[in-house]
Amino acid sequence: MNSNPTNTRGPVQAWTGSLAFLFPFLSLVTLFGVSLGSFLFLATALISFKPCRDALVRHWPQVRWVVLAFLLHFLFVLGCALVRGANMNTVEKPARMFFAVTALAAVLAARPSRRMLWWGVIGGALAALPFVAWQRIALGIERPGGLINAITFGDLALLLALLAVTAAIDMRENTRQAGLAAVGAIAGLAASLMTGSRGGWLALAVAALLFLRHARRIKGLRLRVLLAAGAAVVLAAWFVPASGMQGRFDEGVSDVRGWFEDGTVFTRVGTRLELWKGASMLVAEHPLLGMDFSACRERLAEFAREGRLDPVVLTLPHLHNDALQELATGGAVGFALWAAILAAPLLFFLRELRAGAARPQSALALAGVLVVTSYVCFGLTEVIFWSMKGSLFYALMVFLLMGFCLNAKDKIG
Repeated sequence: MNSNPTNTRGPVQAWTGSLAFLFPFLSLVTLFGVSLGSFLFLATALISFKPCRDALVRHWPQVRWVVLAFLLHFLFVLGCALVRGANMNTVEKPARMFFAVTALAAVLAARPSRRMLWWGVIGGALAALPFVAWQRIALGIERPGGLINAITFGDLALLLALLAVTAAIDMRENTRQAGLAAVGAIAGLAASLMTGSRGGWLALAVAALLFLRHARRIKGLRLRVLLAAGAAVVLAAWFVPASGMQGRFDEGVSDVRGWFEDGTVFTRVGTRLELWKGASMLVAEHPLLGMDFSACRERLAEFAREGRLDPVVLTLPHLHNDALQELATGGAVGFALWAAILAAPLLFFLRELRAGAARPQSALALAGVLVVTSYVCFGLTEVIFWSMKGSLFYALMVFLLMGFCLNAKDKIG
């Protein structure tokens, strides 16, 4: 690689573009795709250390707060593990999320086409649908989730669908390419609905508001048609009983009413509400720095033995809410540092989005806002950062979109 932004060497550019394509394309149809992408970006940055370092230094004023947020989050988790004598496996996720900055450095140095990322997103959404459709229709699995759990699969499939919409916005001058992106968006949305996951519905509502706001700033019929098609799919899913969407909503309302009125915990939502009650008790005991999650589980078991909590909560692997998980294990300090890895990228992308819808980085910035806001919504009823796949997908996508944003600005600078 060459640190000169005007010099893009073909083989390295093609290699980095291929990585940007493969990461989202393989994310849901393989167990190794996301992790493989993170390792290959790291290896690429190490092999081409000087140009990657120079590219990162050149853009340091724009990216420093995001990089520092991921670094401080990693260092805090590392410090807690060392002080508590906890299993060092807890450090792996924040460490690999921080080292995903190598994807940003590689993209800034090699300057591949952003179309490679878009095609990976579109391909990943298209590949996700037959994967879960086979499980749902042919195998009769009520909550299919591919190779992972249904909630994570449904959330990430929905996010790929939303990113495919931004790809269509970016490629709106080419009818065929924008049309294929629209098909990918609908496929990803359908795949998410087939999993029966409800956690992404709020993210879908937030995305609809963002798209409508963005549509007013862009002239052209194609975008409006795309948005109308997406809305039609959601409405059809709602009113068609076979989709199960309306039934899942009614079930959720019934579960909430049952917990508040009768204390019923043997439902999906009822168990979560009981668990969140226990989580609030944990946070109240260690508000500043929290405690190791194994200690949290032991304390929950004590609450259950004392009759303060139903033992059903002990069957769940985590607290089913990202904010409560961070407050329980890291206290107010850990929560603030975790929130920074959401807030810092969001501010970066909002700043780029305010530059105007006609700017070449606007679709990329919109995609970045969607990634962050979707993860916030996912985390309300699930610990989306619990799995390595969910954590790395977020970090890699954030850093890739930042790199492509900055490259798009350089072309017009």
